[in-house]
Amino acid sequence: MDVREATVDDREVIGEIADRSLKTSYSLSPATIESAVEEWYGAEAFAERLEDDDTLVFVAEDDGETAAFSESVVTEGGQGDLQWLHVRPDRRGQGIGTTLFEHTRERLEEAGANYLRGRVLADNHAGAAFYEKHGFEKVDETTLEIDGDAHVEYVLLDAESEQLRSVVTDDGEVVYVDQFDEEIGSEAPFNTVYTDPARTDRYGYYCTNCEALATTMDSMGRMRCPACGNTRKPVRWDASYM
Repeated sequence: MDVREATVDDREVIGEIADRSLKTSYSLSPATIESAVEEWYGAEAFAERLEDDDTLVFVAEDDGETAAFSESVVTEGGQGDLQWLHVRPDRRGQGIGTTLFEHTRERLEEAGANYLRGRVLADNHAGAAFYEKHGFEKVDETTLEIDGDAHVEYVLLDAESEQLRSVVTDDGEVVYVDQFDEEIGSEAPFNTVYTDPARTDRYGYYCTNCEALATTMDSMGRMRCPACGNTRKPVRWDASYM
């Protein structure tokens, strides 16, 4: 089997695979799927995707047939989002999806992604199971508009992506826990939390004792977990203690 970058000549077969795959895997109406495929993979939209340096589209060919495709994006902060991976329904279970997935993951990492996420609509249980089989875990839910209707979409994190873990704040914001950056707490360590995968903007701390986020200091200038009382012990270079 060969995996290569897609070209404009692949548009029709990619649209066909997406149409058949969506109709097999999702409970959406045929009319909704056909409208969405036309919107996503119409001539102009597809050409724009291929011209976008941050978008990667690959096709997998087997026995002279295009059997699958993947579409992913690398963000400015070094996040790799695997948005679609579709295999022809009659070619599933042959290892094609896994081969294409591994190739896509490698190319995302080569393109600078140090943090990988997968996306799948909530009613595609087989799709979610595929990601989980490959080391991803569900970390968030969002909505995707398809043909004017909002649908729940699961966001899954690659547990092997460096040392980052994604969590969602009470305000619905996704933040990133550096599991290798620990500071001593009275009950258990704290991990540093950032607002971006590149770890350039610190958000606060993550309490490993109760899995709560802590962003404020107490009256003595100490970081204290609001849920369990775990207190981050000051280090000598903390401004509050100089």
